[in-house]
Amino acid sequence: MKKIITISNPKSPISESYRGIRTSIQFSNLDKNIKVINVTSSKQGEGKTTILSNLATTFANLEKKVLILDGDLRNPTIHKIFELSNVCGLTDVLLEEKSFEECVHCTDTKNLHILTCGTIPPNPSELLASNKMTEFINKLKENYDYVFIDTPPIGVVTDAGIISTYSDGCVFVVGAKEVEIEMVKISIERLENVGANILGSILNKFEVSKNSSNYYNNYYKEDNTHKKLRFKIRQKRNKEE
Repeated sequence: MKKIITISNPKSPISESYRGIRTSIQFSNLDKNIKVINVTSSKQGEGKTTILSNLATTFANLEKKVLILDGDLRNPTIHKIFELSNVCGLTDVLLEEKSFEECVHCTDTKNLHILTCGTIPPNPSELLASNKMTEFINKLKENYDYVFIDTPPIGVVTDAGIISTYSDGCVFVVGAKEVEIEMVKISIERLENVGANILGSILNKFEVSKNSSNYYNNYYKEDNTHKKLRFKIRQKRNKEE
């Protein structure tokens, strides 16, 4: 679990940055009951899964009961990051082949549970859009303070848009120098078209000037319609999300 720096090195500047993002999400929750949060990006490799895993961990550290749900039914990676078995998971629960209790994983981090993808289905979009999935999410909201859903890139498939329809908020990840601005705009538009509540965007893997003593930074940017909190996180570039 080397990629989960909030576990391996909780006192690092990057871990502090994640806690800053956590605080910002909490403030966005003052007037809304935001419990289900999905994390997506424009394409693969921008770091959304790593960010989700670290962010969920910081919430669990607040004595909140947290579940990480792998909603990427095409290319699941949550089980790899946490070094868990993916023999059964979300799809098996939805198909009623296994119970939630049989598939959910407890972790060494107190209050943090994980439900991996499970058997990769032939029809991911249909399964995610099913009534069973919506009912399942509603049950999770009764038992967890926060549910973080890892989704496929919205710029590649529609799955993230589907998941956003029953999520309370969405975090959008942008890999610095890894995606064209037009692709980012298209991805944001796709989320807005389904009514996604975009909590903010995270600029990931940006390069810090050698002359700068700052390792991380949070900043606000106001657009024509509303304010969105943007974040920057500096971390190692890697092929996996």
